[in-house]
Amino acid sequence: MDIVSKYLYLELVRQGGTMGRVSRQSPLLISCSILKPEIKALIEGKKIEAKAIFLNKHLHMDYQKLQNALKASLRKHSGKKPVVVYGDLCLGFNGEMNVLMADYDVVKVDALNCIDCLLGGCGKLLQMDPDHRFYFLTAGFLDFTEKLTLGLKEDTRRRFNVLKGIIVLDSLGDIDRHWDRIEQISDQTGLPVLE
Repeated sequence: MDIVSKYLYLELVRQGGTMGRVSRQSPLLISCSILKPEIKALIEGKKIEAKAIFLNKHLHMDYQKLQNALKASLRKHSGKKPVVVYGDLCLGFNGEMNVLMADYDVVKVDALNCIDCLLGGCGKLLQMDPDHRFYFLTAGFLDFTEKLTLGLKEDTRRRFNVLKGIIVLDSLGDIDRHWDRIEQISDQTGLPVLE
């Protein structure tokens, strides 16, 4: 069982869910669509039993829009006791996500952001990158990153110039088919892909 399966398993068990067994009512995940490929692979591979709702990853561009979408989804599915698969920092840096989770009395995965979730949560991202010097990239993060890097190369490089490089996470074992896109992102940002 990979790290993401183990991590989601613990959260689902806390909600009375199961792994790969049929139950009367599958737990509901409310997740950022950036994690859709990984979560769908886990569900389809029967590594977790859950239903999932994915909110648009581009909501991250506006904290208020993301918060409104989360509130609407939490209200709509309040009787299902959903597990929220978002990071602590997805609504801002002042505990906004934890306040929202407390307001709706729901469980959220213990992760700083989507990348931390993929690494197993509990701040593992900070252990790998305590100074925030690397840009982590997965297949699911490519579209979002390409949108961030639109425009003049000089402007993009200026936005990314505090970083040392790109670390590619192959969460689905298919990163090779995306290598051209990764190289384009590397060129646009001026960041080398690190091994």
